[in-house]
Amino acid sequence: QLPVGSLQLTLYQYKTCPFCSKVRAFLDYHGLPYEIVEVNPIMRKEIKFSSYRKVPILLANAGSPLQLNDSSVIISAIKTYLVSRRNSLEEIVSFYPPVKTVTEQGKEVLEYENKYWLMLDEKETKRVYPVKEVRVEEMKWRKWADDWLVHLISPNVYRTPKEALASFDYIVREGKFGTLEGLFAKYVGAVAMFFVSKRLKKRHQLRDDVREDLYEAVNKWVKAVGTNRLFMGGNQPNLADLAVYGVLRVMEGLEAFDDMMVHTNIQPWYQRMEEVIEK
Repeated sequence: QLPVGSLQLTLYQYKTCPFCSKVRAFLDYHGLPYEIVEVNPIMRKEIKFSSYRKVPILLANAGSPLQLNDSSVIISAIKTYLVSRRNSLEEIVSFYPPVKTVTEQGKEVLEYENKYWLMLDEKETKRVYPVKEVRVEEMKWRKWADDWLVHLISPNVYRTPKEALASFDYIVREGKFGTLEGLFAKYVGAVAMFFVSKRLKKRHQLRDDVREDLYEAVNKWVKAVGTNRLFMGGNQPNLADLAVYGVLRVMEGLEAFDDMMVHTNIQPWYQRMEEVIEK
């Protein structure tokens, strides 16, 4: 438990972004207070101070101001800081250096080394992960949430023109748009994302009915958690639980979410996650 006010946090986000939702789930579960700055997704003037132009961005002040980028780096660095007070937050963040890589499409992107690792000493590691397999499992499923599950969201929420319009209606209501921007985003954005979702479907080699991929992924997660524990973390969620919950939560209120609840076995686990995060 941190002393009140010892860690001041400001999260720059799009509310409907699954990566931002992951960070909020983590912060909420750990009871860390934070301010939210909703970023206009068109102009993005709220993050003009940053050369890193994606969200989430977390500004953290634990004695000196620090910018953290990438949802998994944010979560790993803050979790390390909560568990181990041997190093400053600035030192901890330096353990996750950005590395420039080139994608298959020839685009230069930043990747972060060791972003699923908590930087703990042997004693701290045994306290958080009693056996090695627990750590390996958590890292595996955190990576799965980033590399696979998150890519099922857009093809499902923009699956049909009707669903695309409903999704953008939600995005405009929850996001930061001017009146004209909102109208433009709702109708033009819905049409654009309907077609983008088809390209994403092809890129990720999804089935004709992308719901089947969503159902399969969700049931795979439920099977991995198993019937003998409440969460993958046991009696309490671990970082994998929080990541999967954060990704799935952005579909709430949409047809894809309702279908998922009806056609998969996710509901008991999901409701338990809601209870522990909202308590």
